[in-house]
Amino acid sequence: MVCVYEPGQLRTFLAVAQTLSFTQAARRLGVRQSTVSQHVRRLEEAAGRQLFTRDTHSVELTEDGEAMLGFARTILDAHERAVAFFAGTRLRGRLRFGASEDFVLTRLPEILETFRRDHPEVDLELTVELSGTLHERLEAGRLDLVLAKRRTGGTHGELVWQDALAWIGAPQLRLDPDRPVPLIVYPPPGITRARALEVLEAHGREWRIACTSGSLSGLVAAARAGLGVMAHSRGLIPPGLVPVPNRAGLPELGDVDFVLLHGRRAGARHGTREPADALAAAILAGVDRLHRPADGTH
Repeated sequence: MVCVYEPGQLRTFLAVAQTLSFTQAARRLGVRQSTVSQHVRRLEEAAGRQLFTRDTHSVELTEDGEAMLGFARTILDAHERAVAFFAGTRLRGRLRFGASEDFVLTRLPEILETFRRDHPEVDLELTVELSGTLHERLEAGRLDLVLAKRRTGGTHGELVWQDALAWIGAPQLRLDPDRPVPLIVYPPPGITRARALEVLEAHGREWRIACTSGSLSGLVAAARAGLGVMAHSRGLIPPGLVPVPNRAGLPELGDVDFVLLHGRRAGARHGTREPADALAAAILAGVDRLHRPADGTH
């Protein structure tokens, strides 16, 4: 029996594996949830293995599902290369891409390196900034594609994944409940800064700014030195830092969305629509790599 892995089913599998939600995968792909279920079922039948364990509350990859992740990316990459080759089309143009500071320590550079290798005639310009600043530059027409945070409940952008925010700090850090919380924060318009101040104010917890830096590296250095705590995506906690224990009594921060946003000017007149779409597709295909630091720890 010859196994045939359909590209459409593999894309659906990746979306479910990355979001761990049939509902979010359907929303991302723009299809019905029943279609997502059907694609996964047919892929499992083709593989002869169960790829997910699921119940009414959760979806998890099986060991075979973890193995399928790598195969799915390889097959889809080869498929897209073949389509581009025989279609005789090569992407060209200038693409201004913005990524938030959150991805500095992840494997995003690997995704960008692959994109540059596959599309050498696209001039890729990278801007790393605060999410709030990237939103402003995109709105002003200074960027064509952005990967950044948005407040949960927002509707702008294409949802890549949703993560919980956590208070993090050095393992040896101890907070005095009778003193203001020492905060390590981005400057305005940082989204995590705003969330941290909002929840502390709402719970009547006093705070003070212990460190401000526009770079993730600066914030991480301050946190490792034990200067205070910072609000950060739980799935992207930098090496050397840990979640602050519940006994510290810090209020819950809630969730945050990571989204892809296309600029209004990324159209045919500027020659960036197709490169932006191609990079967006590459990022969505490699979302699971964005959850892991570049040094392999986590």
